[in-house]
Amino acid sequence: MLLSSTNTIDNKEIVEYKGIVTGESLIGSNVYKDLFSGVRDVVGGRTSKYEEEIEKARHIAVQSMQEKAEKLEANAIIGISISYDNLGGTMGNTILVSAYGTAVNYK
Repeated sequence: MLLSSTNTIDNKEIVEYKGIVTGESLIGSNVYKDLFSGVRDVVGGRTSKYEEEIEKARHIAVQSMQEKAEKLEANAIIGISISYDNLGGTMGNTILVSAYGTAVNYK
């Protein structure tokens, strides 16, 4: 499946729009507790463990979006956007990673 943040595909014709597809993933407060309660892995002022968790969450969100597009029998998703939202929470922060785009078929 072709994934693109642009609304067109170079040298290809979009022949069918299947609709909007989304994928979401949450990182809960336990992640923060685990990340910061032990030894902190900080390189150049950045917490690499935290970045790894964000990357995992982004991968899950994109994969979920892609699976929904496959169910629609699309062969590409265009106009992909990814957002990160802090939902807060009583025990700490919860981060929502959302991916969305338009499922299409191209030839």
